[in-house]
Amino acid sequence: MKVIERESARALRKKGKSINQIVKETGSSKASVSVWVRDIVLTESQKNKLSQRGRSVRSVEKRRINRLFNENARRQVIVDRASRDIDNISLKELKIVGAILYWAEGGKTKRGLVRVANSDPSVIRVMMRFFREVCSIKEEKFRAQIHTHSHLNISKSLKYWSKITGIPIKQFYKTYAKPSIASKGKRDSLPYGTMDIVICNTELFLTIMGWIGKIKTLILD
Repeated sequence: MKVIERESARALRKKGKSINQIVKETGSSKASVSVWVRDIVLTESQKNKLSQRGRSVRSVEKRRINRLFNENARRQVIVDRASRDIDNISLKELKIVGAILYWAEGGKTKRGLVRVANSDPSVIRVMMRFFREVCSIKEEKFRAQIHTHSHLNISKSLKYWSKITGIPIKQFYKTYAKPSIASKGKRDSLPYGTMDIVICNTELFLTIMGWIGKIKTLILD
């Protein structure tokens, strides 16, 4: 099989094809093609054509990069303009933000348990500010739990989320590590797993439900 591939690669090289073109047409590795055709000397005309093609490829790539840069610049203008619409977040507004986030992400099935789970560190940090500044939760009342996969580094996850939340590792429940054979060898989209903030407080749970109910009324009725 390799003999056929080799002869095919050599024939294409003699026609003036580039190494990359030969790799694409034959399906062989670049390393193999380079070895197979290294003794073939191209004519000046073939060299000029490859040189012109190379410049053309570089030119296309340069235009593509410039186009992406200009598109990203236009997008950033919109983002920057929109960001100027908001210059401050008051404590009252943080209450609304936190309540809405809890409405979307928080646990609502256990009345005595306030629980928020998310993999986005920004969401977790916002909720920690909400609990600390709006709800006045004492530091020793916070508990946390990580949900991750067993092949990931649990120690790194604990240190990561402890730093994000400011919750000491000693206040973390045992990490839930789920086996995941399918994810081995693949890029891990959640290298630190998902973080749960847990507060056992019935009054707080009912208070947040009250805020959510009022927001629903004001927006939907």
